[in-house]
Amino acid sequence: MAATATTDTTTNTFSDIIKNSVIDNFVSDISISKMLITLGVAFLIGYFIYLLYKRVFSGVLYSKSFNVSLMGMTMITATVIIAINSNLVLSLGMVGALSIVRFRTPIKDPTDLIFLFWAAVAGIVTGAGFFTLAIVGSIIIGLILFLFIKNSSIETPYLLVINCDSDESEREVHSHITKSVKRYNVKQKTVSANNIELTLELRLDDKVGGFVNTVSDLKGVKNALLISYSGDYVS
Repeated sequence: MAATATTDTTTNTFSDIIKNSVIDNFVSDISISKMLITLGVAFLIGYFIYLLYKRVFSGVLYSKSFNVSLMGMTMITATVIIAINSNLVLSLGMVGALSIVRFRTPIKDPTDLIFLFWAAVAGIVTGAGFFTLAIVGSIIIGLILFLFIKNSSIETPYLLVINCDSDESEREVHSHITKSVKRYNVKQKTVSANNIELTLELRLDDKVGGFVNTVSDLKGVKNALLISYSGDYVS
């Protein structure tokens, strides 16, 4: 009988400990100061992500609405985490509700996916109250992305479409481009009566306008079209 009583007491004590530890982690009320501080930190981190994305963007068309959504995602995610931390029943219901949410917006640039995931994680960490981790982690991630993305976009990739009238003018075009750029690739060549169309992939610095003018002035060149291109070379 004594052993049974001891076992029951131990079991009850252990279950009480688990119950109390779960209940203690949830509060029925959230102070206004905590909400304001958390949302303020989330806004600052989201604004930092907003400025960095605008600074390092290297695609063809910049979307301000997408960039603003990064800042909004950080604050909204922080708000959700505050609510989850405050109520056990609400946390279980919200997890179930969020599990059925699906986003169908296509992500064309892998860098955009990195910023989306960063904004969501920053909101989660901030909402959980780990302000130091959120701020220090965002600064380190921002510096790394800035260094790698900006250094990789010093020479912008372009597609150059040229129409010339003969093989001689084509050779002159190749000779001129070889002297003007470090490396280029012939992507497409179309030959028709009195016309040769070349599509070249190359990288240029900031002197884009002058380069196109010199190519169009070559003998036998009918026209030259330069298109910004977001592809990557394979080293």
